[in-house]
Amino acid sequence: MKKRENYLFAYDNLMTVTISSMFIPVHDPDLALAFYRDALDLEVRSDVAAGGFRWVTVATPGHDVGIVLFQPHGGRSQAEGDALLSLVTKGSLQAAIFVSDDLDATFEKVRASGAEVLQEPTAQPWGVTDCAFRDPSGNLVRIAQA
Repeated sequence: MKKRENYLFAYDNLMTVTISSMFIPVHDPDLALAFYRDALDLEVRSDVAAGGFRWVTVATPGHDVGIVLFQPHGGRSQAEGDALLSLVTKGSLQAAIFVSDDLDATFEKVRASGAEVLQEPTAQPWGVTDCAFRDPSGNLVRIAQA
């Protein structure tokens, strides 16, 4: 290891960190499945119920990152669940940014599902073409051209 400016640098033991799961709060798992599974074509990896709540994990076919759709009150106090649910239903949270190899077709499929359209496919000044929807819980979901 080399010491430089009070920082230690390890060159021999570099770590690799990857994403395994991300969590998106939803008020109704069935409505969320209609959006994430049916409109976005994600596959269901697991559907677990406990204590009156559900945790549904969906993922892009062929990829390892799971997206856990969870109810805000599951595993939280009433006050914490209420606060999170309030943010979700106000549309204050961004759920995810997806990419599509055919943005126009994906946009039309998601729009046809009845999802709230926030932005049609648009070339952004930072070089990405994307669109935006709200999922049934109010989360902001963006989809970019791959």
